[in-house]
Formats: sequence, C-alpha cells, structure tokens
Amino acid sequence: MEVDICKPEMLQKNAILVDGIILNGPIMDSRAGEKFVEEACKIIMEEVIQKADDVTEKVCEWQDPETLKQILDLEMRDAGESHQKLLQLCQDVIQYSVKTSHPRFFNQLYAGIDYYSLVARFITEALNPSVYTYEVSPVFLLVEEAVIKKMIEFIGWEEGDGIFNPGGSVSNMYAMNLARYKFCPEIKEKGLSGLPRLVLFTSEECHYSMKKAASFLGIGTKNVYFIKTDERGKMIPEELEKQVQWARKEGSAPFLVCATAGTTVLGAFDPLDKIADICEKHGLWLHVDASWGGSALISRKHCRLLHGIHRADSVAWNPHKMLLAGIQCCALLVKDNSGLLKKCFSAEAAYLFQQDKFYDVSYDTGDKSIQCSRRPDAFKFWLMWKALGTTGLEERVNRALALARYLVEEIKKREGFQLLLEPEYANVCFWYIPPSLRKMGDGPEFWQKLHQVAPIIKERMMKKGSMMLGYQPHQGKVNFFRQVVISPQVSREDMDFLLDEIELLAKDL
Repeated sequence: MEVDICKPEMLQKNAILVDGIILNGPIMDSRAGEKFVEEACKIIMEEVIQKADDVTEKVCEWQDPETLKQILDLEMRDAGESHQKLLQLCQDVIQYSVKTSHPRFFNQLYAGIDYYSLVARFITEALNPSVYTYEVSPVFLLVEEAVIKKMIEFIGWEEGDGIFNPGGSVSNMYAMNLARYKFCPEIKEKGLSGLPRLVLFTSEECHYSMKKAASFLGIGTKNVYFIKTDERGKMIPEELEKQVQWARKEGSAPFLVCATAGTTVLGAFDPLDKIADICEKHGLWLHVDASWGGSALISRKHCRLLHGIHRADSVAWNPHKMLLAGIQCCALLVKDNSGLLKKCFSAEAAYLFQQDKFYDVSYDTGDKSIQCSRRPDAFKFWLMWKALGTTGLEERVNRALALARYLVEEIKKREGFQLLLEPEYANVCFWYIPPSLRKMGDGPEFWQKLHQVAPIIKERMMKKGSMMLGYQPHQGKVNFFRQVVISPQVSREDMDFLLDEIELLAKDL
C-alpha cells in the first residue's frame, strides 16, 4: 500500500493519497444529489400520487418485452448518465409500469394507495435501517413490537410472539419449520437423518407456497397431503381426519396442519374450529394461512369468517393486501410466548447479539429471523393505523366486501355473465359468455370455446389500458375471471365500468 502526502501545487493542501485515491473530503456531490432527489420527488408526486385515483389515466401502457427494452435503454455503461437522462428514465419507468393504485386495477390481491403508508416507506427508504438490534433500529423495533401485540389481540390470544417477514410465503415457511422444531427439537442440530417420515396436511386450495416450503425445508412435496375441499373451496374436516389416521397407519409422523383463511382464487375460509378439534385430538400444530383473509379480523361484521382462529398455534397475516399497508407487509404471529421462535431460528451471532450490552438485549429481536438485514415493514402499517384508527381500517374491509356484494348482484342481472359461486369474501369469480355462445348447448365444445374467451378479453383490456382483471382455470373449470375488490379508491361506478368494458371488449366474440 502506497501512502503519500501530495504537494500543494499538485493537489489540495494536505491531501492524502492511498493507492492513488484521494481520501480528503466526501466523494459525492451532495448538492447535486439533493437536487436530483427534489426533482425526482416532483415527478413521483405529479405522475404517480396525483394521478393515483384518476380513472381517465391508463392502468397500463402495454409494450412487448423487446420494444420495452429499447425504450428503457437498460444497458449499464462505464460512464454515468446525466441527471437529465436519469430523470427521463424515471419518467419512462413510471409511464410503462402498471399503475397498481389505479381504481381499475383488479388483477391481484393488492391494489390502491394509502398515503400514510407511502410516507412511512419514504421515511424508511431515506433512513435505510435494518431491524435486528435496538442499537441500530430503536424506533422500528419498538414499533414492530407494538404492532405485533395489537395483531395478536385481534386473533384472540392473551399473549404471543411474532415477526414481520418478506411475504406470506416466507411466513408459511417459518411456520412449517417452527412446527417441525416443536415436534423434534433435535433437528436443528442433527438435521433430517434418522427422523421418521414427517408429513403435513393442507387443503387442495392452499397457497402454492406450502409445496415450496416443504421442498425448501427438505420435507418433500410428496409428504404434503392435500385434503379435499367442498364445492366452495373449504377443507373438509372429515377428509382431514381420514388422512391423518391413514398417515399414522402407514408409519408416517404427522406434525402440522395448515388451514387457509381466504384462499387465493375463491376466497374460501376453512372451518377452523373443526380443524382445531382434529389437531388437538392428534397433537398437531395448527397453522392458519390468513395472508389474504386475516384483515377480516379488523371488522366486527366479518370477523366471523375466521371463527376459531384463536385456537391456532401460528397465523400468517398480510396487511399489505386488504388493508393497503404497501408491499411488503407480512407478519407471522405465534401463540407461544416462551421463546420458541427464537430457539428455532437463532444462531447467536456474537458480533450482533452481544449479551453484555448496556441496554436490555431482549429488544434485540433479529435472531428470531432467518434474515440478517431486515426491513422495518411494521412501520408503514403502524403509521397508517395511527392515522386511520381501527375504525378506519374496519371501514375499508366493510366497504370492500359491500362493493363485492354490489358487483355480484349486478352480475346476476346481466345477460352473458355467470357466477361460479356466491362469494363470502372479496373474490368475485365469474364467466362472461359472449353472444355467439349463449345458444350453444352445455357440452364439451361449449366449454372449450368459453375457455378461450377470458384470455382474449384480458389481452384487449391490457392493450387498451382500460383496466386489469385476472383470470385462470381452476379445479377442472375452464378460464374464468377473478375480480378482487380492495382499494378504497374503487367506487360503484368502477364496478359498473368493469362489466360494461367486458361487454364492449367481447362484442365481436
């Protein structure tokens, strides 16, 4: 290593070089950076926030991938771009991205914009914290603790534990690993060797993350028993009882049942009380994936959908869905308060979790996570909750389900629209039967042709940019639309527009 104090005539006075690099002063131009942030924020305000609820704007500006690559100039070069070019890139990114805050974005289980949550995200992005120890993240650790405590109250537990994770899929994986650790604690150190064949049970309507978690954790997808559901998509408890008994007879070791509160497609809620009875009978951990449906707990009117959830051992709940806390905002909540979560996941890294710190190290909660760096996701939910109050959050849930009910009744009135089933949540699933198929008999040819209708309508709406609505085949049924109501920006007029636009886009089919 070469260290030199340079001559004043060559460089600034007392400049120090190490390996040919000047170390005096900062390397960044703070004023230019601040100016760029200011101008970029103006673009965000004008192009995203102020247009968020403007139905005259397009939901999406469709371009095929090769065209979009050229528009965005994705190449990264040796020399940096000018600020003007970067601001134009910001404009382009916004223009060609899907506007998920648009009132007519119905495509996923998230939508809309909450201004308080958005400000919280601005703050955390600017502060760039990592939530593992109190010394580096004092505010956000206390916020997470307060939010988890409040969520636990809504589940109906007197005490508990929890942690925020990057997605409901990760929460489900945590729960699976936690249940396995409770069943056989030695697995943490000794691994899978010598263990019996571990099996778990979930409904055939469960989220696909259950299969992924079983694969990732070494349990194996063939050791996931998928329990039959009824015509509404709810797990049949009697079938669960049969499968648990069968697994025991064949010498397997059942350890977990995962029920679903709000399935992805149909919005079904499993009968939690009856499932809990079976879990208690056989000594099985009960996890409830309430990633989608958990927010109904906030509503005094609709919390009945999750009756019995207080009997669960763990719950996954995503406030970024129905409550608009912003992606990602996902909690795993655990009834156990004896430190099981930490015992299962801790690695006791000495450089982070020293036990001789000058403050109460019980606030260093990061060792409960499989992550090291972790985002302060609870903060955006907390700030939004502080702004709206529980009453405001409850109003969002009630209004979303009321709009879903309005849409259902309008579908029943219109020729060509056919419901799959009466929804109990915000998922409204239906077919649109174009005029050319309405007089055709109910046979294989009819269903084959109807299967092609939704993809064509979806393509047309996206290329027009008028709205976005999801479709899928499901459990032997041909392609149908799944409309999901979430955003408080959505109105009755948007429900009417949805049906009108489908008719318009499909008038020649």
